[in-house]
Amino acid sequence: MSDDIDLTATYAMHDALRRELAHLDRMTTGADRDPRQLPATAGWALLKKALRVHHRAENEVLWPALRRRLPGRPKNLVLLEATEAEHAAIETLIKTIDTALADPEVDQLRLGVLADALVTGVAEHLKHEEDAVLPLIRRMLTAEQGAHFGRVQAQLLGPDAPLLLPWLLDGADEPTVEKLLVPLSATVRFAYAAEWAPAYNALDRWSPGTAQTH
Repeated sequence: MSDDIDLTATYAMHDALRRELAHLDRMTTGADRDPRQLPATAGWALLKKALRVHHRAENEVLWPALRRRLPGRPKNLVLLEATEAEHAAIETLIKTIDTALADPEVDQLRLGVLADALVTGVAEHLKHEEDAVLPLIRRMLTAEQGAHFGRVQAQLLGPDAPLLLPWLLDGADEPTVEKLLVPLSATVRFAYAAEWAPAYNALDRWSPGTAQTH
């Protein structure tokens, strides 16, 4: 419907998730790493929070808006159902990993297998969205609907915004950073530059002992 819909935040989130999946893979497969230390890392907590916020905003805002535009398009509706099923499968994997981590006698190999399944599953899901769902969003939704999605996703960050905003922008190019910061209030932009980004940059988020910092 509109070529003006801005998916910058979505692509930035996907890039950030891929970056963190690479860290998770190293954390759980490296010969010098112990995947049982995941709960003690800020990286694991931030990855889970970002995934849940992003998926909840899609489930509650984007998919209902698309469904209202797709009567008589069964193939597209099946696509949305498949995407929602991927969200559910990812959440199940996260909960399974956390349950395993709560067991003091959990086998490291089992944790490695579960983490690999999560890394692979999320990577495949992101590609599926980019290849099939985001083009559909561009065709069917308006710029205002896209902006509403961005606002809801930002609201869901809540008290985690001081870490998750610089987390989201870590490694992003300058146009992406500018586009995502400009709509924010002057107070938030100042806090980001003066406090949030420096605190995030000082955090070795995938090292044990950082989980309580956020």
